[in-house]
Amino acid sequence: MGDSNICNWELTQLLADRLSLEKWVARNVVQLLDQDNTIPFIARYRKEQTNNMEADKIRELQAVYEELKSVQAKIVSVIKAIENLNKMTPTLKTALKNAETMDDVDYLYAPFKTGSKRSLAERARELGLEPTAMKVLQNPNDVNFYTCIQASKEGLSSMAEVETGVKHIIADIIAKDKATMDKVRDLCKNTWIKLESTKSKKQSKKTEATKALKKEGVKIKVEKQDTSYKYENYFDFSVGIKNAMPHQVLAINRGEKQKVLSVKVNIPDWVKNNYIKYCERKWIPLYSNDYFRKLIMDCVEDAYTRLIHPLMCRHFRSELTKVAEKASIEVFATNLKRLLLTPPVRGKVVMGVDPGFRNGCKIAVTSATGQILATDVAFLHTGRANSDHEVDKVRNLLLNNSCETVAIGNGTACRETEAVFSDLIQRRYFAPLSVMYCIVSEDGASIYSVSDEAKKEMPNLDPNLRGAVSIARRLQDPLVELVKIEPKHIGVGMYQHDIPESQLKTSLDGVTEDCVSFVGIDLNFCTVSLLRKVAGMNATRAKNVIQYREKNGSFKNREQLKAVKGLGPKTYEQCAGFVRIMPITCNSLDACKQETVPEEVPTTSTGKRKAAAGKTRKTKKQKLDENVDPNPLDMTCIHPESYGVTHQLLNRLKCSVAEIGHSDMINTIKCTLSGCSVEWLAGELGTGVPTLQLILDGLQQPIGHDIREEFEKPLFRRGMTSINDLRLGTVLTGRVANTTHFGAFVDIGVGRHGLIHTSNMKKERMKGKKTLELGDKVEVKVLSIEAARGRIGLELIAVN
Repeated sequence: MGDSNICNWELTQLLADRLSLEKWVARNVVQLLDQDNTIPFIARYRKEQTNNMEADKIRELQAVYEELKSVQAKIVSVIKAIENLNKMTPTLKTALKNAETMDDVDYLYAPFKTGSKRSLAERARELGLEPTAMKVLQNPNDVNFYTCIQASKEGLSSMAEVETGVKHIIADIIAKDKATMDKVRDLCKNTWIKLESTKSKKQSKKTEATKALKKEGVKIKVEKQDTSYKYENYFDFSVGIKNAMPHQVLAINRGEKQKVLSVKVNIPDWVKNNYIKYCERKWIPLYSNDYFRKLIMDCVEDAYTRLIHPLMCRHFRSELTKVAEKASIEVFATNLKRLLLTPPVRGKVVMGVDPGFRNGCKIAVTSATGQILATDVAFLHTGRANSDHEVDKVRNLLLNNSCETVAIGNGTACRETEAVFSDLIQRRYFAPLSVMYCIVSEDGASIYSVSDEAKKEMPNLDPNLRGAVSIARRLQDPLVELVKIEPKHIGVGMYQHDIPESQLKTSLDGVTEDCVSFVGIDLNFCTVSLLRKVAGMNATRAKNVIQYREKNGSFKNREQLKAVKGLGPKTYEQCAGFVRIMPITCNSLDACKQETVPEEVPTTSTGKRKAAAGKTRKTKKQKLDENVDPNPLDMTCIHPESYGVTHQLLNRLKCSVAEIGHSDMINTIKCTLSGCSVEWLAGELGTGVPTLQLILDGLQQPIGHDIREEFEKPLFRRGMTSINDLRLGTVLTGRVANTTHFGAFVDIGVGRHGLIHTSNMKKERMKGKKTLELGDKVEVKVLSIEAARGRIGLELIAVN
């Protein structure tokens, strides 16, 4: 990589130090990433080289690796820029090569940056005052400002103007001096710096004016909904920058952007006072007279007030924001992962309900495989709400399709729609059916319903009804449905719209790729939207795979992927282990056209038959198409590169591939491992322990094994209560709907999520978990109720 010539630190060593890894692991992961391997592939199939690193850790390493490469590039460009100015020194070059962060490089480069043409110091320099300013700092008693006066030139026309220009240059020199800035930074590290926010003057005047008008009985026209109440906690807020929580920083940033809050960083006067004492010793030459002593001290104070203090404030705000954004992205990614891995509700006909008031509730019924069976619109909350005809629509749809499962979107009118279904269920209106309902997140459904993908998938369906179809399918298989939507539109985070979109997209796309790959997809049943998210795939390759399947019929084995246009050896290597060939779907697709076309006999231009030529070489595609024998190992998570070892193992076990996932195979493996260790067996087979363990797991897992079954299933209800029915001390069961740095929001079935603050999560009640996760079922006690504001405070009793 050549980083030794660029920096005085080795990239892999610094990576290892920052992430607390062994150097050989960091080096291996860097090499794998440089070879264009995907993170899911590395995490699952290169465990020997990564020391069993999880995908999240590899992704973190990748981010730090990219950051360090950017630092190296920055160091090269800065060294070149300073050398072009003929100002490079051995000490400075060493300092730059030692720099490990962008901030370190920028800090060292700051004195050499060309100032803005509008800056006061640059204007003074353009007037030729820099030599005079340097004399003031070296031998002030020899300086005579009168020699610089030029009556006809602005900025030099008087003694006062000359003095002002010299002061601006000296202040700029002090503010860019490395030793001085080192001192300021050290002082800041050793004191208590606070982030403070208050209600902005504009907001205060607006509030006072509103109160005055109300007092006089004047009706106020509301042009825009006032959301300033959301920031009440920050109207008189102060916190040490070392203790500021990510959600606090992002809330303050948003409040400032909306001009509701005024924000400042409070650096104690102690820093300024010690800075002045330091500068007095450093910058005032010996034997300076009183005039120049005062002039330089004025420059010292001006440098701090006008340049250094604002710079440090911006630095602290920037660092706080970076840390908060990173933490927010991590929370969003964790929540998204749990949402995507929500277990599917298989084998159920589902009614999806997209609630609404004026335009009615859009309803769609989907089959167990997601096919649209029926759609309608029922006006459950208008003047027709009591009409038997409207609720009969719902009952008839359920009865006609033998549907007992209802998915209600959590958007507008969700609470009212849930109340209607709860009442009808309690009255046994849908008898003999035993109907249950589940609240499903509808975030992004409206965006998806008007997308090109939705139009192609449901061309003849009204966009409003497409949303109801999406809600139903989200319950049936969340992963398949949610990959159709940009992850940022899935509302499982806090302040995600305040985070740089590129950072958020990179993180969330990575999480989606991990989830889709590790769950695995059926190659003969998947759609483009799902296949494109598999490791190594993209939209074009996924489209080519589907076109190949439509043209040639079902895939019989993974090897056939090599015949698809655009799928080279690297792509095959990355994706092969994450796709499955399942006999059931394979057979269903074999109904596709299989007519044989008579071979056309080549003729000459005169119509005579050509003489038979010698044997022509078969193309790669023809060879692969001939190899259509099914391979049972293609149903497992075992990578084709390990099939040789797998067959050696099966021979040793005296088992066949036909027994994969069966009790005989499981018992044989258990019996074998009772007499020897996995480590010994791996040595005998000439493979790594992690690879062998993956093979053993793949052979024992039932056909169609789904890792999502390990997670909490959706929470179904038959009735609901109101926030007004809650009482302090009531114990309820709920499901975690969202997590943040300050707590977890829980759906307790009252139309509003309650908050378990981190202070109300006792470790002994967490069952060994570090924090609650989206989808966890919990038992909670009601601590506080603010019905007017829709706020419910909860205490964690137990994790079920």
